[in-house]
Amino acid sequence: MKLNKQYFKDLWKVLVCSANAFVSDKALKMSASLAYSTIFSLSPLLVIVISLATLFYEREAIQGTLFKEINGLVGNDAALQIQQLIEKSSIGGGSVISLTISIFVLILGATAIFTEIQDSLNTIWRVRPKPKKGFQKFLLNRVLSFSMIIGLGFLLIASLLINGAVAFISERLSHYLPHTTAVLVLVFNVVLTFTIVSTLFAIIFKFLPDVKIAWKNVRTGAIATALLFMLGRYIIGLYLTTTGTGSTFGAAGSVIVILTWVYYTAAILYFGAEFTQVYAEKFGGKIEPAEYAVYVQQIEKEKDVAVLPLQNPDIKKDD
Repeated sequence: MKLNKQYFKDLWKVLVCSANAFVSDKALKMSASLAYSTIFSLSPLLVIVISLATLFYEREAIQGTLFKEINGLVGNDAALQIQQLIEKSSIGGGSVISLTISIFVLILGATAIFTEIQDSLNTIWRVRPKPKKGFQKFLLNRVLSFSMIIGLGFLLIASLLINGAVAFISERLSHYLPHTTAVLVLVFNVVLTFTIVSTLFAIIFKFLPDVKIAWKNVRTGAIATALLFMLGRYIIGLYLTTTGTGSTFGAAGSVIVILTWVYYTAAILYFGAEFTQVYAEKFGGKIEPAEYAVYVQQIEKEKDVAVLPLQNPDIKKDD
């Protein structure tokens, strides 16, 4: 594909169509729904990710890295609130039955985030699971969501190992390049963060929705979404610090900050999904329903009626 003048004109059309589809699909409402669900699912999600990562790495290092990253995103107060939620949600002792129930509840709560994202992506890409395979699809969704959590754990471990290697190398380089080492480390961290975020978005677009989509379309959408996320992260952080959102709401301030951050992050994710779809349509890609899914067509008809037609006609069958 040539990066000529026509390509950038087409790309502008893709962005405009993506924005129109974003509004038409009420993506901000879906973002609000995900933000609300995250409040209840965040602590079990992080507990499971930490537990999986501790199989390969020290728990203190993992929690320290997570707290540092969360602190950089939502601020110290909200990060402390999340840390307390993790401690209260941790799997403790007790009988085998209570431990089993705790693990089941944690997994159910943690996977709810990805199930919510999947449902929203299905709405955006106009597909839904076949009704006759409801329970089977429910189990498949939970397994898929748990696989995503395992993937997050491995990404966390990889990030820790790479950061450790960078710290070691930068310490050695500082003796030879004292003035440029800090800049090199900063650039590397930005590239690393962008790579991890792009990978995460690519996995979400490829495996979560009930569609078949080529990797080349996923790659383009994931990179575009990651760029928006990197820019949006800075803007959201600036907004939260300058407007004093947390202090305005008093005791509930930390929760409001988390809600706000997830809301805007979800909006970026869903815009990325719209962009991926429009980009694929414009440049010859295709998105197909999966074997266990069907395409959903929405048709609007304007009609003057005195009384609204029955929305549930089956309810009157026995009358």
